[in-house]
Amino acid sequence: MEVNKRLSQVMSSSLRIPLDDYSRYIIMSDCHRGDGGFSDNFSNNQNIFFAALQYYYERGFTYIELGDGDELWEGRKIDIIINTHSDAFWLMSQFYREGRFHMIYGNHDIVKRDPKYSKTKCKSFFCDSTNSDIPLFPNIKITEGLILDYRNPPYQIFLTHGHQADILNDTFWRLSRFLVRYLWRPLELIGIRDPTSASKNSERKSKVELRLAGWSAKKNQMIITGHTHRPVFPKPGETLYFNDGSCVHPRCITGIEIMNGSLSLIKWAIMTRHDRSLYVGREVLEGPIRIDEYIEKTLKTAV
Repeated sequence: MEVNKRLSQVMSSSLRIPLDDYSRYIIMSDCHRGDGGFSDNFSNNQNIFFAALQYYYERGFTYIELGDGDELWEGRKIDIIINTHSDAFWLMSQFYREGRFHMIYGNHDIVKRDPKYSKTKCKSFFCDSTNSDIPLFPNIKITEGLILDYRNPPYQIFLTHGHQADILNDTFWRLSRFLVRYLWRPLELIGIRDPTSASKNSERKSKVELRLAGWSAKKNQMIITGHTHRPVFPKPGETLYFNDGSCVHPRCITGIEIMNGSLSLIKWAIMTRHDRSLYVGREVLEGPIRIDEYIEKTLKTAV
């Protein structure tokens, strides 16, 4: 299916959730949580991720995971992933229990789109500390897109993973999964990058971003995606396309915060104090910028 139609189709079927000046959302994507092996790109940043999520949990944020949360192309069994990163899943389950968690699937965890999968695989997990099964995400509805309703159109924000603008990872995802699982994963272990991946190939990354930005401009619709792993936070008047980056950048994770009706691009990383001790810190890279002011200025520039 043509990219513009594909994205419009996802948006038309997306779940709507409220957004106002009192809402607090943190949007992160592309964790690619794996099995703890050499190819588990999440392992290096797992402590940063947990510290960041704990910060947002304590401050009343809702966590939106914008696709590719789990690496289910390289590995088949999510129970191994949950067991490996049980601390992160435990904390996410606390968000979910309080109605503060939404999960969107991407291409690497597209199997979650099957309600039977999420019902059986995401219902509970074994907790070592209690030596028993505890609820994880019982009855969760994992979607392909979300719409944050902020004062109705044109201020609504469309959230989706972004692989819909990448035909190799959307229409032909089964072929891509086969190549990743049986060809590129073994080669990655010896340092050869996957040229079909939008996150590892700058030319493919730029093409995907242009398609997403083009759809956004055509529809006059703000969109936030992941997939390319490259953060995008444009200035007012430039474009309505944003990207939250990923949780597998070397030594840091990025995301987009929504608070007080404003957007901010943030980074979490291991930082150093003056006494040379280490801590996990938060840095605002761009923003905050008011959603309504940003959209109005961008739409005026487009005219």
